[in-house]
Amino acid sequence: MAGNTIGSIFRVTTWGESHGKALGAVVDGCPPGLALHEADIQKALDARKPSTAVSSTTRQESDKVEILSGVFEGKTTGTPVSLIIKNVDAKSSSYDELKDVFRPGQGDFTYLQKYDIRDWRGGGRASGRETAARVAAGAIAAKVIARLGIDVIAYTQAIGSIEIDRGKMPSGRSMRKSVYDNPLFCPDPKAAILMEKKIAAVRKKGDSLGGVVEIIVRGCPAGLGEPVFDKIDADLAKALMSIGSVKAVEVGDGFTLAGLQGSQANDQMDKKGFKTNHAGGILAGITSGEQIVLRAYCKPIPSIAKQLQTIDTQGKERIIEIQGRHDICVLPRIVPVCEAMVNIVLADHLLRQVAICG
Repeated sequence: MAGNTIGSIFRVTTWGESHGKALGAVVDGCPPGLALHEADIQKALDARKPSTAVSSTTRQESDKVEILSGVFEGKTTGTPVSLIIKNVDAKSSSYDELKDVFRPGQGDFTYLQKYDIRDWRGGGRASGRETAARVAAGAIAAKVIARLGIDVIAYTQAIGSIEIDRGKMPSGRSMRKSVYDNPLFCPDPKAAILMEKKIAAVRKKGDSLGGVVEIIVRGCPAGLGEPVFDKIDADLAKALMSIGSVKAVEVGDGFTLAGLQGSQANDQMDKKGFKTNHAGGILAGITSGEQIVLRAYCKPIPSIAKQLQTIDTQGKERIIEIQGRHDICVLPRIVPVCEAMVNIVLADHLLRQVAICG
């Protein structure tokens, strides 16, 4: 299976399946001398684990990470950092009745078309469980970019039709605390309460919800990114779109800009710098020094306890309803995943720039 690696200099390869023995990642290109301990990675993984949020699955994985290589006496050696996360709460028998059925909204049909074989246990490689490896690798990337003062914060902007009130959002150092103060990673406490009520109501109906993750990058210097095919916004969009539930990515005021005129959309400048940031911190594929603003639009969880029409591997029409342990909404658990993917892209482009300019 190709397509399991991201990055040019800071390269991350993930491996493993939802109901296999383990998942993991290999991080190649990590600079030597970086202080790294399992606790640094575990903190990020703990944020991705099922929580007390009403949206979360009841599958309880410890997600305990082990560093197998690339670290000596608490510092990276410059050789590949290999990470492993063992699966401990997989119940493959829950999928026995579905092994010959194509679940609507899932990758069952397309995987079989491509490979003529598929791991039907929880979706195999297509499962959201694969993202644990991304988060582990992203924690290392975060330490790489932090040395330059770059900070990435992601949070829940919307669940279903309920959105945050930006006027209620804190700024500066209190921003991260406000995000993690509630199980939905929502910086607007009142909106978080409404979101929880919405999720609970949808759960009772056996249905699911989608939502929007917003990602802010603070402290990113101007000049990162390549001018043509490896534009940093293109790489960021690709990284976020590679997450299974993400169906659209917005940079800055992206969708709104399509309806504006140039006089409204252009970020004008004076001697103090940019007067606005409609471009989301990226111009011509290169960072401008302004905050990078991204949004990932996530579809509803496809595994729902409602009757849906489909076919099986023999082409016979079937009616199914998915039972088992599933999230009701990918938010908040996808929030640390989006943060990790942005960390990885920024680490790669930062090291590219170092390679060019020294």
